[in-house]
Formats: sequence, structure tokens, C-alpha cells
Amino acid sequence: MGLFNRFLAKVRGISSASELDWSEIEKELLGSDLGPTLVSELIVAAKRMPGGGAEAAIKEILKSKLSTHSRSLAHSEGTCVVMVVGVNGTGKTTSVAKLATLLTSQGKSVMLAAGDTFRAAAVEQLATWGERIGVTTISGKSGAEPASVAFDSVQRALELRSDYLIVDTAGRLHNKSALMDELGKVKRVIEKSAPLSEVLLVIDATTGQNGLVQAKIFGESVEVTGLILTKLDGSARGGIALAIEASLGIPIKFIGTGESASDFEPFDPDSYIEGLLA
Repeated sequence: MGLFNRFLAKVRGISSASELDWSEIEKELLGSDLGPTLVSELIVAAKRMPGGGAEAAIKEILKSKLSTHSRSLAHSEGTCVVMVVGVNGTGKTTSVAKLATLLTSQGKSVMLAAGDTFRAAAVEQLATWGERIGVTTISGKSGAEPASVAFDSVQRALELRSDYLIVDTAGRLHNKSALMDELGKVKRVIEKSAPLSEVLLVIDATTGQNGLVQAKIFGESVEVTGLILTKLDGSARGGIALAIEASLGIPIKFIGTGESASDFEPFDPDSYIEGLLA
């Protein structure tokens, strides 16, 4: 990503650092979606740093902003139920399939629940992915209640003692309140039959600060335990990952970097920070 190339050059004294330079650098960092609070803190700290230790000092500042919560996917002796939420267009259904692919590659038994019943294409898409990776997809009739699909899926997963059940959910209803109410209902129905191990929120990294807004809204409604960040493909706008963790403390657990099933991996904070400073 290399978001900090010019920033570090100024701090190291490789080129002059006039007030105009700092203003330009501030705009660049804001454009990378780090958010105004974090950018302001970095600028203030950088102006006080000796050039020689700038990179190490900035690296420590950035690391201190990352979440300290576990990035591992929950696991247990019984079936782990993972609910995946997010707005349509973020890559939510594809992320469900990619997570299932990763888990099956680790020898885990996985089932999928096609709970985005308001969007027929999502049900078909998940069923196709299920066939491709060799896992069972539970779906209801067209227009079925998402909570009903979730209930049936949990019962089936418990019956077959599947290691993981991954539940896809709706991403768009007629208003925000309706969506959150629906997700809350699905969550309650699941918890009547089995503990809900994870609620993973999928965010498109290219949406910038809007991704932070989404994380706040979903986090308040369904107690998000981790994030899947999609389209984090090395673009200069990858700072949103740091902004979300610094602001909300919710750990990014997985990242998606492309369209294929293999373009999905656990989030490595050290590699991410190195990428910002590369």
C-alpha cells in the first residue's frame, strides 16, 4: 500500500517539511481513509519525532491503534454457528463461501444457510458455491422468512454434528430499522437452539469512511465480533482497516483481495502495518 512514503520522507528530513508540505501530507492521509482523528494524531506526533527513529515510532503508533481482541475464528466441541452480516454489494455472500472454502481446507465440516431470502440471486449464488466446494446449503422456499431458514439450518447442523454452520443474511430491506430488526430476529432464533459463536460483518474497503459508519450501526444492533474486509487489494485506500479498529476495537479477522475462492485469508496486522509503511 505504501500510504506513508511521503510522510516518512518529510519526517526523516529527506526533503523540507514546510507547513504547506504538512498540509498536503495530511490531505493524502485523509484520502487513504485513516480518518481525521488518527491523521491529526500522527501529524502532531511526527512533528516532534527525530528523523532517524521516525519509522519505528510511527509503526508503534499504528500498532497501538489495532484491536487487541482475538482474530481467531471461534471454535468449540459442538457446532459453531457463524452469522455473517453486511449491506448488499460488499461481497457478503461470496465471503460466506470463501470462509467455508477456507474451513473445509482445514478439514472442518461446514454447512451453509441461505438466509438472504429477500434476494433470490443470493440464494442461488450460495447454492452454486456450495456445490462447487462440496458443502450442503440449506435454503427455504422463495420468499421464506430468514429466521425460519436459520432455525431449520441450525437444527440440521446440530443433527449432523457439523463443525461450522455459516449463516448468510439479508443486506437490504426498505429501511435501516427494518434490516436491523430482521437481523435481530434471526440472531434470537439461532440462540434458542445453539450459542451464536460469531457475528462477522463484511465491509467493502473501497467504501472508505462509510465502512466505519456501517461498522458502528451493525455493531450496535447485532454485537459484531469480527470483520471481514473485502477488496483490500493493495490500493492506497486501505487505511479504513486501521480507522475501524482504532475507533471501534472490533478485530478484522479475514480479508478478501479478489474474486476467486483462494483470495481470502486471515488478517495479519503486522503484514498490514508493514504494507502501509512499505
